[in-house]
Amino acid sequence: MARGAIGTGVFLLLLPLLILGCAQGEKQDTGASERVRLVFKHGRIAGDPRLFHQLLRDFEQQNPGITVVDETLPSSTDEQHQFYIINLEGSSADFDVLSMDVIWIPEFARAGWLRDISHLMPLQERGKFFPGPMQAVTYRDRVYAIPWYTDAGVLFYRKDILKKHGFSPPKTWQELVATARAVIDKEPGLYGFIWQGKQYEGLICNVLEYFWSNGGEVLKNELPVINSPENIEALRFMRDLLVTYSITPPLVTTAIEEPTRHIFGNGRALFMRNWPYAWNIFEQEGSPVRGRVGVAPLPSFPGKTSASTLGGWQLGVNRYSRNPEAAEKLILFLTSPTVQKTLARTIGYKPTRTSLYRDQDLVREQPFITGLHDIFMQARPRPVSPYYMMITQVMQPEFSAALAGIKTPEEALNAAQKQIEHILGVER
Repeated sequence: MARGAIGTGVFLLLLPLLILGCAQGEKQDTGASERVRLVFKHGRIAGDPRLFHQLLRDFEQQNPGITVVDETLPSSTDEQHQFYIINLEGSSADFDVLSMDVIWIPEFARAGWLRDISHLMPLQERGKFFPGPMQAVTYRDRVYAIPWYTDAGVLFYRKDILKKHGFSPPKTWQELVATARAVIDKEPGLYGFIWQGKQYEGLICNVLEYFWSNGGEVLKNELPVINSPENIEALRFMRDLLVTYSITPPLVTTAIEEPTRHIFGNGRALFMRNWPYAWNIFEQEGSPVRGRVGVAPLPSFPGKTSASTLGGWQLGVNRYSRNPEAAEKLILFLTSPTVQKTLARTIGYKPTRTSLYRDQDLVREQPFITGLHDIFMQARPRPVSPYYMMITQVMQPEFSAALAGIKTPEEALNAAQKQIEHILGVER
């Protein structure tokens, strides 16, 4: 008993010290945890990743209390989309900032997964960005992301070969066919026109450019109008590129961006539809087409206007983030004029801020960028709808079937019309 009493007394005497020690330990832990850890999820960064990592280190130096951990998602946009769906549906706070394809914003905003960041983008600030990307990040008059870098479909062409045969870049699709046919008859082994025709989202981007450049639409006043005469004519023309005109090789029906870029970059095609990123690669040391590539707006049908599908990526804040203010700081940094200019010069990502297309450094290093300004000003987002991901899953197999000759354009578009009506709850 005496020993127990003494032990109890000693414990009571030591208790204040133990409490103090624990309190000091907790204070140290708290002090250590005061440094915010931001997790940034994004797809693979083009070019040398060290250049991008240096930008994140620059941000940390400007914000000493924040550490940025960047975590790369799979290259496939479908897999990235699936990752976000699973985690955000589960209210995951494991990441703070997310990079999103231009088509995801309405879906994520409607689901309540994105933080409303309208306060970061007053009207005056919104006017500094291209209208297409701003439209894409706005849902019900609220802003849920900031455009990071942008893309739009363009026509690449071999300016040396066109000059050799006395042709100019085509203004209409029919001119493109006539030029390609005339040239490849004299240039054995040269493809006339390559593009992305595999059954995936890139096919939608391509097909929409033909629809729009013929006056067609997919949705009008939020109702499907995809089975229009204009769209039927446009889809039939795409099929004719492969069959009737024979200027596009069959391999295009399984091709995505990089295979077509490699074909053109190896000097095996006269025309190519692709995204602007390819130009930086064509101009690298050792490129077979260095100095021989021109860039022009995509053609249109006679009497109609050229149209490019808007691409690009946007930065938003996970609604469930534990550090939303720090996440907003990172977004503002990465979308700032300075960082967008750096990304354009080092990686080739095209800015979303219109003023940078007059920047002397960029214009000197990338002369064709001034022409991109007008293309990006006119670029159109894919149908802005919270149901877009369901709509595209309908369109992809129908367009693919039409190009492969499994269905006629009329059959494919009528089937797409009925399915989209069902998705949107439209009664016939």
